Amino acid sequence: MTTASDTARQAALLRTARQRQAANRGGARRTATAAAGPGGPAPLSAAQRRMWLMDRLGGSGAAYHVPFATRVRGPFDARALGRALTGLVRRHEVLRTRYGQRDGEPYQEVATAAPVPVEVVAADGDLTGMLRQAAARPFDLAGGPVLRAFVVRHGAEDHTVLLTLHHIAIDGGSLAVVARELGVLYGAALDGADTLTGELPGALSGPAPQYADFARREHAAADALENGLEFWLGRLAGARPVPLPAPAAGSGAPARRGEAALLAEPLPAAVLDGLRAVGREHRSTLFTVVLAAAYATLLEATGHADLVLGCASSHRDRAEVRDLVGLCVNTLPVRVDASGAEDFGILLDRARDALLEAQQHRDVPFDLIVERLGAAARGTDGQPLVDVTADVLRAPTALDLPGLACEAVDVDLGTAKFGLGFYVEEGRGGEGPPRCLVQYDRARLDERTARRLLRGFADLLAAVAADPGHPLNRPHGTGHPEGTGRPEGTAHPAESFLKARPEVADAVLVEADGGQPLAYVVPSGAGALEPMRLRAALRSQLAPELVPAAVTVLDAMPRTAGGAVDPTRLPGAPAAAAPAGAAGPREHAVLTAFAELLGRRPAPDADFFLLGGHSLLAVQLADRLRERLGLPLTGLDVMEHRSPRAIAALLDARDRERATALAAVRATAPRGGRPAPARTGTVLVTGATGGVGAFVLRELAARGRPVRALVRPESAHLLAADGIEVAEGDLGDPDSLRAAAAGAAAVIHAACTFTSPEVDLAAMRAVLDGWRQGSFVFVSSVDAYGQPPVTDVTEETPPAGPFTAYGRAKLDCERMLLAAAGTEGRGGAAVVRVPIVWGPHARLRDQLRWGATGQFFQAARSGEPIELPARERGWYGAPWVHAGALARALVSCAERPSGGVVNAVGGHVDWRDFATELIRLLGSTGEVHATHAGVGPAEIGPAGPDFLLHHRRRYRPSRALAAELAGRPGEDWRSVLAAMLEH
Repeated sequence: MTTASDTARQAALLRTARQRQAANRGGARRTATAAAGPGGPAPLSAAQRRMWLMDRLGGSGAAYHVPFATRVRGPFDARALGRALTGLVRRHEVLRTRYGQRDGEPYQEVATAAPVPVEVVAADGDLTGMLRQAAARPFDLAGGPVLRAFVVRHGAEDHTVLLTLHHIAIDGGSLAVVARELGVLYGAALDGADTLTGELPGALSGPAPQYADFARREHAAADALENGLEFWLGRLAGARPVPLPAPAAGSGAPARRGEAALLAEPLPAAVLDGLRAVGREHRSTLFTVVLAAAYATLLEATGHADLVLGCASSHRDRAEVRDLVGLCVNTLPVRVDASGAEDFGILLDRARDALLEAQQHRDVPFDLIVERLGAAARGTDGQPLVDVTADVLRAPTALDLPGLACEAVDVDLGTAKFGLGFYVEEGRGGEGPPRCLVQYDRARLDERTARRLLRGFADLLAAVAADPGHPLNRPHGTGHPEGTGRPEGTAHPAESFLKARPEVADAVLVEADGGQPLAYVVPSGAGALEPMRLRAALRSQLAPELVPAAVTVLDAMPRTAGGAVDPTRLPGAPAAAAPAGAAGPREHAVLTAFAELLGRRPAPDADFFLLGGHSLLAVQLADRLRERLGLPLTGLDVMEHRSPRAIAALLDARDRERATALAAVRATAPRGGRPAPARTGTVLVTGATGGVGAFVLRELAARGRPVRALVRPESAHLLAADGIEVAEGDLGDPDSLRAAAAGAAAVIHAACTFTSPEVDLAAMRAVLDGWRQGSFVFVSSVDAYGQPPVTDVTEETPPAGPFTAYGRAKLDCERMLLAAAGTEGRGGAAVVRVPIVWGPHARLRDQLRWGATGQFFQAARSGEPIELPARERGWYGAPWVHAGALARALVSCAERPSGGVVNAVGGHVDWRDFATELIRLLGSTGEVHATHAGVGPAEIGPAGPDFLLHHRRRYRPSRALAAELAGRPGEDWRSVLAAMLEH
């Protein structure tokens, strides 16, 4: 299983890793515990921490989204569902929890209960696509929410209800709790119950168990896990990942990691009955029989007898968590040695004993095991130790709403958490016979191999059901096709392999003493060229030490005048090939960051995992390098490239990509108007991940201005791919705001909470403290005018109350800014008052649906009449501006601050026209009823539900911004509305 030298080496690594990690964890625990009092922030459970890390590593996509869909037939009430969900979220705090971080450590904090919106859309014929798109929308774990509701209306009494939750807040066992309680709450909502503030129905009137308490108990008991950890470290010593063959050349388009495919074969009911009988004979469950069958299939396919598979283990057999909503699962690495097992019965007994032994130590979090194993938790090629799983799938859970016929609907997001999974589907809810399934990650396996595994799995299940003593098969000969040595003067095997690939026109390998080589390739144009896929193919053909640490794609191979490859011009070239002492600044920065986090300066080709690295350190290393170098990098990049030299080469490549993309943006930027001179100095943009901020970043790039974007630490990786400087901070963290503003040549402050005026005011003070040079542009709102006694509002119109809390906060921020402008070296300022902003961006689409215009959108979506003021009462509507035009105006104000207030208004839309266009674009059956009697201005409160409906003021745009606000093709309100509804 392993050699003595391997064991000694791993033991030394583990001792070092344990000492360092124990010290780190001790400090982290003290910090988290101090902040984890009842009702305050709580530490994450081990399972939640894994979900948080997967989100922070980047690249997981929708793999950890949990879609829960039900077809409901009968008199369904979407509003009652919204009230029921509100009660559910109020009752179970984990469904309204946000996840922040402090000093690199995550924590969870419960938000105030609020109404849960339900989006209702008309069916467009592609139900599968609609559900998949809705379920795949990203979650923001730092800002929430972690639950979304989406309803597709097929007919008056035919709907599909989709609840999408993030796995950090729920597991499969929780779905039954959610379904049961939603049924009770839906019935109460139909009867008019107030589920937000009133008493919940009798069955739910008592307190629910809360997940934060579960996490605190787990955290408090962490020190008692040492014995269990020692068991796992001994049990997994010398274990290696299952050697899955990489996708073959020509096996189809390259796939991204985590992109799943599913293959299935029917399983006769008699076979399922036979498998159960085999289990009874061997004192095993059906799951254990399926697990043993997966081992036997892999044994036959790979010839490896010592295998580790992962399986899910739940804590829900304990009374205190039976009705708990939350993530109560752990991964068990079950190791079985099939050496000498001649038939399936012997292997089944070994699998049963190994599983029972693992269950006795199931309280030890899998991520803690991985952390303690360090480098031993991965193969030499970087693949995780546990990348294959097996399970028995039961009939899916469905909602059970009173008065409705409910049927579960499957939503396949096409994502894979494991490289390979073997499954038996025990029941399909009456939709057909049982099936055996193989799900695989298309970046790890090709379809031909997966079909061969499925065929072997299905045949084995059938054979075992008839004869538990079915003999086990093993292939003849194993190992890598290529050896480790090569004759003197011949090409490196990896270089020869790459040159033989049809998608590669040229390739070269650069070797360094004592380290893995680096590969450089030029695409041929015959098919897509994906570095990850090439490395996977290399791993399947070569010994681990021959596999390049990284594959870098070049536009052309740099050559000398004589035609030879010029290694000095290869990005990240090893020191042996580059001039003496030629470690570049990025490689130096990477080595420095490694040293800071891992405790010692590594060699350029040292392996991240062999140095004791793990998932959290990968995230921290990526965060640190992004901040220092201003280049995109994720934790997943660190875990894939592993060595400082390879990571530096990746950063070099991304710097070139950024320069190319910026040049393309400048080349396609609109011409005309005043030419923008070359600029120097960085512009700070707050709210960079919002709808307005995204357009501002684009406009600044088009004008060649360097940008610093303020984003939450949890969301920094979302902007890193844009190649801009990221300043991590938050409106609630004044120190981060001061630091972000310091040194900036200009500030465009677009961030806003919308709901917490005190936070917005404190944030403005902090940004002003850090602002010491250049201009400052504040994105305010026309709400700052309040309710002046005129209908034609100009920049000279004085504000007049009453004000909304939001409008009052904007006005106070304006006054602070204008008072600070021109003092202590500061430059000029501009206050830009903004109306409703529309544009093709996810945040702006959400505001269309749920913000100021949400009442129109939801009515049109559900086919309900839209009640508007009667035509004879005059014009009613609202001002609006296109996000692109607003961005042009904001950047121009930063270049030429006005010193006062300007209105950035693109136009005004009549509510009747707006509602009619909404109905047309949505294909709704709703109607506009322009018969509303209306009320007088004195009767409308500034924040009342009818305030916007009866809005009749017009805001005159600034003449100074006429060129920037002038509409461009596609920027009229009808076009932008159509564009927003297309996504």
